[in-house]
Amino acid sequence: MNVTQLNHVAIHCADVARSSDFYSKVLGLESIPRPAFDFPGAWFRIGRDQELHLIGRGPQVHTVPRERHYALMVEDIKDTASHLRRHGIDFVGPRPRPDLAMQIFLHDPDGHVVELCTPPPG
Repeated sequence: MNVTQLNHVAIHCADVARSSDFYSKVLGLESIPRPAFDFPGAWFRIGRDQELHLIGRGPQVHTVPRERHYALMVEDIKDTASHLRRHGIDFVGPRPRPDLAMQIFLHDPDGHVVELCTPPPG
């Protein structure tokens, strides 16, 4: 067996429309077609061939600690911070990891922790 990359991340959300607005308008992800499941949801492309899947399950969504999160790579951490401020999004960072990669942490509308990061220098 040879795992080659992350294909998708799926998260539950209380309000698919509200979360879709966040991921499309704030984070700029492209909406992509989704199969006709018998439950609400939305799919987004991340980069060239990775995806985020939102699963609508109603208001019973629970927040999770920061240790459970997913990270999206960004090109410029300062531009990303400015973009989030323009959208009125609360976040922590930018701050460096021990390897000097830069990180920003924020919550989506359901409390899921999202990390936006840059690679370490070099």
